[in-house]
Amino acid sequence: MTTHVKRLPPHHRHRPMVLGLTGSIGMGKSAVAKMLRAEGVPVFDADAEVHVLQGPGGALLPAIEAAFPGTTGPRGVDRAKLGAAVFGNAGALKTLEHIVHPAVGRSRAAFVRANRARRIIVFDIPLLFEKGGTQNVDGIIVVSASLWQQRKRVMARAGMTAARLRHVRHLQMADHHKRSHADWIIPTGGTKFATRQAVRKLLGNLRSSLAR
Repeated sequence: MTTHVKRLPPHHRHRPMVLGLTGSIGMGKSAVAKMLRAEGVPVFDADAEVHVLQGPGGALLPAIEAAFPGTTGPRGVDRAKLGAAVFGNAGALKTLEHIVHPAVGRSRAAFVRANRARRIIVFDIPLLFEKGGTQNVDGIIVVSASLWQQRKRVMARAGMTAARLRHVRHLQMADHHKRSHADWIIPTGGTKFATRQAVRKLLGNLRSSLAR
């Protein structure tokens, strides 16, 4: 793990330091987010918010149904049908993003307001680099493991195929590029204990820096 800690501009001391947590599919980002929460750090989970917005009674259901007829119902979005509607279709994917991203942004802003007294908060965003979200954070944590570990984890998921994994990888920035743009790297290729220690070390360094 890198030990670099950013020198914060003075105005940062009057609001939380915002860390962007990201990593490619199967790299262990969700596990690291859970560890951060266990250490008392508020984490905004963009994917979880999307599930709420697209779930039963979700605010985005009317717009999604209008754009992709037959993909929603009493239980919210039928993820299989919606996935089939946008898979491999760049135009359809962009339409969906234009529906989802502004709503997630509003939820994220509400999260920041609710946690404005905290020293550190985290935005858990899978496509932080790919969708241009880096300008919304003060520093970037990339969660990383080897490519063979990534493939092993992802292929164990229900319904995953080699073709779907290749497609997801195509949509995501390569892991080595993410690492090259990271301020801190959390390795997840070893034991959970080692990963947890890396998380604690990073938070310790950050908290010490913010206390100066």
